Amino acid sequence: MADSATVKPFLYVVVCAAGIADGVGKLIAEAQDQGWEVGVIATPTAVQGRFFDVDAVETQTGRMVRSAWRMPADPRPFPPADAMVVAPATFNTINKWAGGIADTLAVATLCEAYGAGVPVVVLPRVNEELGRHPAYQESLLRLRGMGVRFAEGEFRWEAATDLLADG
Repeated sequence: MADSATVKPFLYVVVCAAGIADGVGKLIAEAQDQGWEVGVIATPTAVQGRFFDVDAVETQTGRMVRSAWRMPADPRPFPPADAMVVAPATFNTINKWAGGIADTLAVATLCEAYGAGVPVVVLPRVNEELGRHPAYQESLLRLRGMGVRFAEGEFRWEAATDLLADG
């Protein structure tokens, strides 16, 4: 965690393409109220499919929403993460992340979090049928084994900051 006397801690929020993604502003507001600076990284489908209002999120965070790789010579637009939240986390993202398939900026960032020791909280949004798939169940086991914390039960944006506070 960043030294609170000098700099606010920085939270990466990874947004996936699920219908509920349009409520991500609630999570951002709650995190900001708790003293976090927030940067959003979205899956390409979440941005291209307009699953959430990118302009509103950029206004709320004061930072661009990232979904594409930067060029090596470009400066890093976000400071290093003190923590990450994946919300909503889809079947596809969870399985790719657990399998180490870093084919998007969002999933690559999550894969790097483990090596960097960054705590990650996940709010899954997966329907019951996909949730029963053996690959998904194995992915949950692998990610939990890596120290990733999952919100249980009904989807609530507030669960992310609750889990972060429980540290």
